[in-house]
Amino acid sequence: MFTGLIEGTGRLVRIDGRGPDAKLVITAEYAIEHLVLGESIAVDGACLTVASFDQRGFTVDVSAETLRRTTLGGKTPGARFNLERALRLGDRLGGHLVAGHVDGVGTLIERFPEGRSWRLSFRVAPTLTRYLIEKGSVAVNGISLTVNGCEAESFHVNIIPHTGGATTIGDWKIGDRVNLETDLIGKYVEKLLGGYVKTPIGESESKIDADFLRKHGFL
Repeated sequence: MFTGLIEGTGRLVRIDGRGPDAKLVITAEYAIEHLVLGESIAVDGACLTVASFDQRGFTVDVSAETLRRTTLGGKTPGARFNLERALRLGDRLGGHLVAGHVDGVGTLIERFPEGRSWRLSFRVAPTLTRYLIEKGSVAVNGISLTVNGCEAESFHVNIIPHTGGATTIGDWKIGDRVNLETDLIGKYVEKLLGGYVKTPIGESESKIDADFLRKHGFL
């Protein structure tokens, strides 16, 4: 489990293909102390397991499923990543609960200054925007951000100077793809309430409306 508060950045040294899987060799751009073999670390929001490490960095194995779900398989040497080690009991939960299980990929479609911050907009599939609400939380490349507005196929956030300087956001360009993890609690609530059904074409269709909420005592 993570918080979405990035500890530092790393850089891809090498990606080795291993059949459908891959191994990433990453050097840290900050001091990572007391790494433990087998511990979890979020790399651009994807929870991965440390397979080996030294004073310069670490390696992780990436499954075929993770390569399909995330942007990691498209990275080349020199690419920078946001890094966060797993949350420890007793740590401050300054961001939001992030599992490190990427739901899908979005695309940066707009970026412009707004006061001292930057406003970023992303295009995303409706299957993901259903879990985004105004002033809710979303993890973008592992960064805990507040959703300032959302449409059927897009959402936008504002980036304050500290977040921009402490992460890879300064590297992002229009058209770049990012890993997205929507709010964990929202997905569980929908599942527990039976809030979706399978349509004939295999997509999900929400059944949650005002009548549903009233029937179950929410209104």
